[in-house]
Amino acid sequence: MLPYVAEYLGSFFFILAVLSSGGNPLIIGGALAIVVYLIGGISGANVNPAISFALFLKNDHCLSKFLGYVVAQLLGGASAYYTYRLTK
Repeated sequence: MLPYVAEYLGSFFFILAVLSSGGNPLIIGGALAIVVYLIGGISGANVNPAISFALFLKNDHCLSKFLGYVVAQLLGGASAYYTYRLTK
């Protein structure tokens, strides 16, 4: 359960940083580096369904882990979007 929570929170904070940054690549890169550092040891810091899919194709993730990560990432991204919209 903890890896899925980590993926949710990592995706949430990364997408929130992207939306709030105004396109500044230093902020986006810094946010990604921080998220990878914080949750890398817990879940591998996929943070992106495309990365999870690539790892699934490489047979690093089973189907249930892949689907769980993707759901957590999409929910985290959607939550970040709606949080950003509510605060703007």
